[in-house]
Amino acid sequence: MAAYGLYTHIQSNKRRSVALLIGLFVLVYVMVFAGALLAEALTINAPLDYLMRAAAYDFIKAAPFATVGTIIWIFIAYQFHQSMIDAVTGAHPVSRQEEPRLYNLLENLCISRGITMPTLRIADDDALNAFATGLNDKQYSITVTRGLMEALNDQEMEAVLGHELTHIRNGDVRMMVIAVVIAGAISFFGELIFRLFFQASFYGGFGGRRRRDEGEGRGGAGVAIVIAIALIVVAWLLSVVIRFALSRQREFLADAGSVELTKNPDAMIMALRKIENRGELHAATSAVMEMCIDNPREGFSDIFATHPSVDARVAALVKYAGGHDPGPLALEGPDQPAELADQSDAAAGHEGPWGDAPQQPTQGPWGPAPGGTAPAEGPWGPTPGPGPWGPRNT
Repeated sequence: MAAYGLYTHIQSNKRRSVALLIGLFVLVYVMVFAGALLAEALTINAPLDYLMRAAAYDFIKAAPFATVGTIIWIFIAYQFHQSMIDAVTGAHPVSRQEEPRLYNLLENLCISRGITMPTLRIADDDALNAFATGLNDKQYSITVTRGLMEALNDQEMEAVLGHELTHIRNGDVRMMVIAVVIAGAISFFGELIFRLFFQASFYGGFGGRRRRDEGEGRGGAGVAIVIAIALIVVAWLLSVVIRFALSRQREFLADAGSVELTKNPDAMIMALRKIENRGELHAATSAVMEMCIDNPREGFSDIFATHPSVDARVAALVKYAGGHDPGPLALEGPDQPAELADQSDAAAGHEGPWGDAPQQPTQGPWGPAPGGTAPAEGPWGPTPGPGPWGPRNT
């Protein structure tokens, strides 16, 4: 079976997926220790070293519960992440009978490479976008928006489906889902701890603050609180950076994999140009948008963007795949999909080499003249077209 997607990239994604799962547990443990330190600081005003030891003791007791809670979180995400994404995007699975055009395009691509066919879903949204989700062969799914289906012709749609199939084969989808799970878990624990902190501060601490030893005049509660909050913030930032740290190279490789599947770089380029600046799913979270073929939501500067620019991706396809770039397509109004479809028809060769082809042949007395030309005029009127054995003699 011909490979599509670099082997080293696939192996790297597997290692990253394992590292991300380990990192999830590490970040959760950091959050638990920070919560324990915060609780001790709000409960007792003691030297910092005493509060650190007390927090470490609390952490040891709480670690098993944190581990079990994280495993449950991962299990829930493993089983129900698709349902959560569908609830956000409004996507639903479709069969061959419901969407024969899209289903056949995806099935043909899968058969050509012996790939297990993922579930096909449609999101009833006017945006032009698509994304893949799942953690294993039984869960993999490709979602396409209704707007994309209306705007792209078969060749362009096939290129988009090939792009998403490459993401699945390369392990990008699994890694992105795990990164989203990590961000969700850390955000949940961080919000929980902050809520407990502000609630305890409002009501005067956990059971009221007391001194460990009345003879000691110094307390480290303030410093401990600062350290705990800093640990929580750092853990949360790391969970966000993890998503941004995922290599944007995956989009270039998915574009290249699509071209290898379809043998049509121009279709991939045209699809990207149509999707450009038209892919905003307003109901979707930033985590879902990061899975899409294009994410128009920009981060802080281009450094934190989750996708390379369409210009950069098209330039790579032109340089390495021999494609042709039509340039950015102007944004249209409400009739945008129809306008885009007209442009793709023109690009597909509906115009002749010297302009538009004749719309209909010229009508002669015995029906349409061949080739769209009027029959020659003879002395007794128009001459009929060619007969069954060739041109008639005049």
